[in-house]
Amino acid sequence: MEKIDAQRIAQSDNSAIDAISIDCVIFGFNKGTLEVLLVQHAQGDSKGEWGLPGGWINKDESIDNAASRLLEELTGLENVFLEQLKVFGDPKRVPNRRVLTIGYYALIKHEEDDLRASLVLTDAKWFKIKDIPQLIFDHNEIINYSLKHLQQRVRQAPIGFNLLPEKFTLLQLMHLYEEILGIEMNKPNFRRKILNMKLLVALNEKQQDVSHRAAQLYKFDAKIYKKLTEKGFNFEF
Repeated sequence: MEKIDAQRIAQSDNSAIDAISIDCVIFGFNKGTLEVLLVQHAQGDSKGEWGLPGGWINKDESIDNAASRLLEELTGLENVFLEQLKVFGDPKRVPNRRVLTIGYYALIKHEEDDLRASLVLTDAKWFKIKDIPQLIFDHNEIINYSLKHLQQRVRQAPIGFNLLPEKFTLLQLMHLYEEILGIEMNKPNFRRKILNMKLLVALNEKQQDVSHRAAQLYKFDAKIYKKLTEKGFNFEF
């Protein structure tokens, strides 16, 4: 049997990665604009700088549970749409320390959040996707990756509805897809395709308190939504 080299094992343990964090890209949709929630750090080397919300994983919780906990601590929301992206592990992503981070993205209804500061955060603020400042570490890279992932996912499953209020117009829905995909759509063509999916339920209600002609309101069919989310589809605009 090979003799165990205790000194070699100790050296290996000292050089092993012991820091794994979670960073989450939180998307919202407000007044026709796609936004991302950023936080300003209150302490440490990144004090005063903006970055993605995130934190450490407790020893007694799963990675997904840690991501959900961190999201709830910041927004006050439970049971939101949350998916894992990938691990970001460039050795130089954090100065003077080796830290891997597991990227997530979440979709929340803008009007439902209850943003909370903490001892380590001085501020939390929504930024338009087109106005994201220079962030700490590789957080700009994580946002870019998550946006590309979201663009693929909305063509495969109707997850975009997680960004809309319970009742919405077809125009609001079209503007949401335009913002996510970065393209301009043909209104009649979009209307025809989305209604043919049988995903929407037309309500006997119209917009209120608007200066223009009030449009009909819709909501999504929960059963069809679940089916299409699990089965998937190819929604080309």
